[in-house]
This record gives sequence, C-alpha cells and structure tokens, in this order.
Amino acid sequence: MTPQARASARRDASAVVTMPPRVRRLALTAHVAASVGWLGAVAVFLGLGVVGLTSEDVEIARAAYLVMEPTAWLVLVPLAIASLLTGLIQALGTHWGLFRHYWVVFKLVINVVSTIVLLMYMTTFSSMADVAADPSASRDAVRNASPVLHAALALVLLAAATFLAVYKPEGITPYGQRRQRERRE
Repeated sequence: MTPQARASARRDASAVVTMPPRVRRLALTAHVAASVGWLGAVAVFLGLGVVGLTSEDVEIARAAYLVMEPTAWLVLVPLAIASLLTGLIQALGTHWGLFRHYWVVFKLVINVVSTIVLLMYMTTFSSMADVAADPSASRDAVRNASPVLHAALALVLLAAATFLAVYKPEGITPYGQRRQRERRE
C-alpha cells in the first residue's frame, strides 16, 4: 500500500458519520422531548415528595407515596432510558461525537449515573409504597424525606446537563484533538 493510500484510508476511518439533516432534526427532537420530559417528571416527583413529607393529612401522604412507584416505572424510567438512547444517537450521528468534547462526556456521565441511580432507587419506591399501603402505619412512619432529596439532586444534575447542551462550553478531549489532527493531515 502506498503512503498516499494509507493516508487516504486513515482519513476515511476518522471521518465523522453524520446523519442526514432530516434524520438529525428528528433525533434531536426526540432527545430534547425525552430529556425535558424527564426533567419535568422529576420536578413533579419533587412536588409529590414535598406533599408526602409535609402533609398533615395521613391519607394525602399515603397517596403521594403510593403513586410514586407505578408512575416512576411508567414515566421516569422510560424517559431516562429514552434520553440516554437518543443522546447516544445524537452524539454518534453528528460531528459532536461521543468522546470528542468534554461537555458531551459530562452529559453522558450525568445521564448514565442518573439512570443507574434511578433504577436502583426503584426498590426504595416499592418499600415506601408498601409502608404507605399499610393502614396501621402512622403518619410519621409513612413520611420519608428520601424522595425530596433524590428529586432535588436529580433536578440539579438534569439542569446542569441542559445547561451543557445549550451553552456547549469549549474544551476538546485529548481523543477529540487526535481526531482533529488526523482529519487535517
């Protein structure tokens, strides 16, 4: 293989795979919808947690904790997974790449960690629902500050991911710098 052929092969291998504009816009729309939906659902869970924690009426507190588990399975988990998958599609199908820019890497880490914590937290939702379903449990036994703390932290993390997506702070990873050099050569 000649040096020119090797250089051409390197350029082809380092070329960015980009989606056609219509597909890219559709993928972006799906990602924004899933991510903003997840953010909104977490805000609702924060509200439910506050109601459960502060309500003087034990039946309202019970209702707040009883509704959390099924709603989390039907809303939070699907939106978290959809946000992660559509974000991966966006990163891999656009010039941003998955590991080229620090802001993309940070968004990926936030999304993966948040999704894993949510999936692990589902057992806590189940336990809280079991306690809330017990008619003999007192109001203090039903109350739990955990959803408020977790939802508040999740809101901060998801807001940070939103900030990164909008402002796209500068900073190219060492991998991204290598890819840029390869494309220039």
